[in-house]
Amino acid sequence: MALPNIYLDHAATTPMMPCARDAWLEGAAIWANPSSPHAAGRGARAALEDARARVKAALDWQGEVIFTSGASEALALGLGRAKAERRLVSAVEHDAVFRAAPDAQVIPVREGEVDREALAAALAGAGRAVVAVQSVNSETGTALLSYADNLLAEQVRESGGLFLADCSQSAGKSALPDADMVVLSAHKLGGPIGIGALLVRDFAMIEPSGGQERGYRAGTENLPGALGFAAALEAGGVESWATSAEQRFDFRNRLSEHGEVIQPGVQCWHIFAVAAPKISATAMLIRMDAKGFAISAGSACSSGTLKQSRVLQGFGIDPDTAKRTVRISLGWSTTPDELDAFAQAWAEVNA
Repeated sequence: MALPNIYLDHAATTPMMPCARDAWLEGAAIWANPSSPHAAGRGARAALEDARARVKAALDWQGEVIFTSGASEALALGLGRAKAERRLVSAVEHDAVFRAAPDAQVIPVREGEVDREALAAALAGAGRAVVAVQSVNSETGTALLSYADNLLAEQVRESGGLFLADCSQSAGKSALPDADMVVLSAHKLGGPIGIGALLVRDFAMIEPSGGQERGYRAGTENLPGALGFAAALEAGGVESWATSAEQRFDFRNRLSEHGEVIQPGVQCWHIFAVAAPKISATAMLIRMDAKGFAISAGSACSSGTLKQSRVLQGFGIDPDTAKRTVRISLGWSTTPDELDAFAQAWAEVNA
């Protein structure tokens, strides 16, 4: 009997939507450099600017859009070139944030929310600060900006600072939070790999560096990627997914019957962190992979390490539970039958 081949690691990357693939191929046929002054280059430039306008419209964003190679570059641009003297980041941010701002002051998280008292104390320090918070955590699915986004943004702005929201896991699935800068990644929402964006409310918030993208990013523009990105955003959010909210809710409940669903705060409905009763995360990944299921233990960039997850530690999850915690993440192509098959396999392995 053939093994199932069910992919439930969409938080790491998700398949390209057919419309995004078609748009990418359309862009690949427009082979000229968008920065070239000749007719072919001008045609490519027109297509690029059309994609930029479509991204803005799909996200209802009134500011500027700087295309990047992905979320990591967007974070490096936003945190590295913001017109601010200090960087403040939550304790549960993606590793890319800490690489972009290695000297950042870390703000603790309490019960799934950024500690606003600790943030206030940090903001009271000398010098303007840029504050980075992930909208949906990539390891636990905790929605850090679900209810408090306006409050956090107002708190940062009242201090004279800038608020950056990493929306890699939420863009294309829910509305953007209130922020001065927003980080996006196309391949997390059904677009191509190798394209992302930094949304900036005003170019005056960051220092230019010369090169392309109006002087804020070096390198030839990725026209095929931009077109695929725009098409994926226009395809619709979770309302267009193959699974309903009720089916995803039922799936989470079935997982909790044979394990502990980690819920440090308000949760989204496409990323689940689940601790097996007895089996380690590493052993669980091996067993589920042998059964034909692709899941992970934390973010893709850190799941291969043997260290305790910094994110789970930041959320206050005890080390023993963290060692048994895996991540199951859904996407636009996930079907109800796939959820049912995984839930049955999960119950069998943890019986």
